[in-house]
Amino acid sequence: MTAITTPRRLARLRSLALTGIATTGAAAAAITLMPASAHAAEAPRTAHSVTAPARDTHTGSGAAGATNSLDGWIKKSLAIMKAQGIPGSYEGLHRNIMRESGGNPSAQNNWDVNAQKGIPSKGLLQVIDPTFNAYHVAGTAHSVTDPVANITAAANYAAHRYGSIDNVNSAY
Repeated sequence: MTAITTPRRLARLRSLALTGIATTGAAAAAITLMPASAHAAEAPRTAHSVTAPARDTHTGSGAAGATNSLDGWIKKSLAIMKAQGIPGSYEGLHRNIMRESGGNPSAQNNWDVNAQKGIPSKGLLQVIDPTFNAYHVAGTAHSVTDPVANITAAANYAAHRYGSIDNVNSAY
């Protein structure tokens, strides 16, 4: 049987401890970064639910070359935003989409204060109909559930209210 030397044992323990600290730190960071307020992408609460209405399959509005995916919708929206002078970045859009809907273009919030008033938040960036109608951008479908129209209208709203979608770090 080979004896493990003290320095080798200490190095192994140090390595295991660092791995544990890194894992624990990553979990703590994930919990810390999770928004405190409720969002449609969260699991439904007891008596409430988030439903996925029938998808609006129209994704061909605006700039050419978009694919039927989150990446394609964001890139198509960015092209329209650039042409319309609406600020925002891929990272800012993606971060907010993942927080608001988890990337589900059919997400609908049926339990928050807006839903209680009869105007549930819908789509990738959880936009209510009045906000969508006020900030709709020409060249996109006039449908709050259309991914490109939803992203672009939300970015237009965020630009007017916060300067850019990049400045939004929680529910807006």
